[in-house]
Amino acid sequence: MAENKIIRKIRMECPLCDKVHDIEERVRVTKTIIKDEEVDYKENYYFCSNCDEDENEFVPGAMENENLLNARNAYRKKHGLLTSDEIVAIRDSYGLSQVDLARLLGWGEATISRYESKAIQDDAYDNMLRIIRDDPLSTLELLKKNAEMFSLTKRLLIKQKIMENIDEVGREYLQRKSLESEYVNYQELSDENGFKLLDIDKLEAVVSYFAERVDELYKVKLMKLLWYADSLCYKETGSSMMGLVYCHEAMGALPIGHYKIVGLENIKVQEEDEYDTTTFHFLPNYELDSSCLSNMDTNILDRVINKFGAYSSRQLVEYMHKEKAYKETGNKEIIPFSLAKDIKAF
Repeated sequence: MAENKIIRKIRMECPLCDKVHDIEERVRVTKTIIKDEEVDYKENYYFCSNCDEDENEFVPGAMENENLLNARNAYRKKHGLLTSDEIVAIRDSYGLSQVDLARLLGWGEATISRYESKAIQDDAYDNMLRIIRDDPLSTLELLKKNAEMFSLTKRLLIKQKIMENIDEVGREYLQRKSLESEYVNYQELSDENGFKLLDIDKLEAVVSYFAERVDELYKVKLMKLLWYADSLCYKETGSSMMGLVYCHEAMGALPIGHYKIVGLENIKVQEEDEYDTTTFHFLPNYELDSSCLSNMDTNILDRVINKFGAYSSRQLVEYMHKEKAYKETGNKEIIPFSLAKDIKAF
């Protein structure tokens, strides 16, 4: 348990000694029981230096309520639920009152008030709150669905805030949602995704990592490098690196939604006209946060680069055509990662 920390001193009439003097407001980490479970939380209290050791602390009613809220939020954090402050932030982002947000979600009017003050939401309610926090397009759909709950003026004001949030989230968000829509059938860990759910942050970081270290990186070659990175990671760790799902195509393994990968905002690509076709030249994104790549990830990526960095796209396609994973799957079939265990040695 952490030591007591003095936050500030307040001059007041002390209810313990009935004298006006400086009272210390302190904070400490303590324990309580929430839903039959012990949690650690920060507790504020007042300390009177004039009183005996056994009776030198007191907690007014308002402070007690704040402490209880801190304890509930500690429980929420422990279980991956939104805190009361995060629920307030969702309301603020759309300019909604507690009743407005409850009506928007089709809930009882007092529900949000309870979640912001004393009650702890269950997983289903928490998921709905996260959806409207992360997806203003879904919020717009909810507004249409529950339009009769608002006056025309209020409805237009809420719609305006939703549109502002969509503009703020912008192109990157919409492009990510577009790629995620390609993976709606792969929301469970399986042999098809290498027991890893789609991780767009890591995908963007991997593309930039390859682009920085491989000269003249174009789409055909990049897609094969992605498959080898995922496959080598699966072979050595039991799960893929990015969660992409690959199809057997004439040019080798090709991830589902590959054309949407090219359009991701954080993936820097330069379109180049070559005769009657357009090619995609990938470039590093030096502004991208690559901290999602672990040392093990970069080790695998470096080994893929060392082996195939100097290959032409055609050479890499021909090499992959000889892999067991390619030879044992048919055209347009998903290439299961269980076959990645048999990729040629690195």
